[in-house]
Amino acid sequence: MLLTGCGQTNDVTSGVGTTDFPVTVNEVTIQQKPEGVAVLSDNLADVVLALNYEAVLKARTADCTQSDLEVLPIVEPTDYAAMSGVGATLALVDELPGEEEVSAAASAGVTLLAIEPAESREDLERLYSQVGAALQGGVTGYEKGGKTAKNVFITIDDVERVIPVSDTPKVSCYLFDAQGHGVTGDMFHSILFSSAGLTNAATDCTGGDFPLENLKLADPSYIFCPTGVKAQLEAAEGYKDLTAVKEGRVYEMDPTWMTCQGRGLIQAVSFMAGTVFPELLEDTGDGTQSTDSGDDAQSGGDSSSSATSSLPEGAPSGELKIGDEGDDVLRLQYRLQELGYLFVPPTGLFAEGTEQCVKDFQLLNGMVVTGVADEATIALLFSDEAVPRNAS
Repeated sequence: MLLTGCGQTNDVTSGVGTTDFPVTVNEVTIQQKPEGVAVLSDNLADVVLALNYEAVLKARTADCTQSDLEVLPIVEPTDYAAMSGVGATLALVDELPGEEEVSAAASAGVTLLAIEPAESREDLERLYSQVGAALQGGVTGYEKGGKTAKNVFITIDDVERVIPVSDTPKVSCYLFDAQGHGVTGDMFHSILFSSAGLTNAATDCTGGDFPLENLKLADPSYIFCPTGVKAQLEAAEGYKDLTAVKEGRVYEMDPTWMTCQGRGLIQAVSFMAGTVFPELLEDTGDGTQSTDSGDDAQSGGDSSSSATSSLPEGAPSGELKIGDEGDDVLRLQYRLQELGYLFVPPTGLFAEGTEQCVKDFQLLNGMVVTGVADEATIALLFSDEAVPRNAS
């Protein structure tokens, strides 16, 4: 067997390991790099995608709805024979089931590894590092996980820095349904509101319970919700009388953005910020942002103007991906900025932030989401048919 649930070899609980394999993650020792992995958690699936480690996945459960994983066979959470049958020797779960299930999985040649969701901004690095270590080793995967988690918040912080300064709080909330449930102050995703320049109306509530009476008292100016819930709010007693509902300021989002902890975190912040501060998505024509967001944002806009005027017209040639650098990447970034997908000054380096912007463009333009600016993506991006970010 490649995997075993015993021993404490090369434990990454307190930090990076000394070698890749064997590695111990949450008291489960993985002897060799897994040949195949089943992901039984939508959150962990999102993290695997953020790490670009999806090639090792062999199966998923039905709740893993990410478009990048559509090609994977769907298995029941306890059908370990099916997982083994498609080549999975490791299964990722949020929490371990009972001992009987763990034994049943082991009998089928599948080791269950539980990795809990992050509880805070700081804890996100732990989550990513543990997933990375399990899939690619106690050094390689662990370090990639930590770096990726940091980059997620670097990008989020970049968005926060260009939010216009205002003395008036922008009160908003995220409602899961029209039955008293939302993102409350004790939930991980509550931290995204301040990054988007917003105040969470449910900050003082807990456990995802946001009673209607509390909602009415806060009467948020903006309401965000999963796809399909807007119509419910418009029809439900009490909810339909809220100011945001009556004035048409209810905005639907991909449900995973506010439940999972992968790159959707960036998408959630970008969407909320771009919705409430549409000037972030506007091209003023002089290269400066039409905000009062400070010297950093202003100087970033001036740099954009100067570089844009010196770039040749037309789309870049060839494929662009993470690690690429130069004028072609600059040209790509300026076009993404023009369409509202890039909030920060272009640098000419194709890093994780640019990859996410390309993914956003591909998603909203009905393309296969890869994060790679291939010929088809570039052709559409530079065409008149490209769908702008604020048209979503």
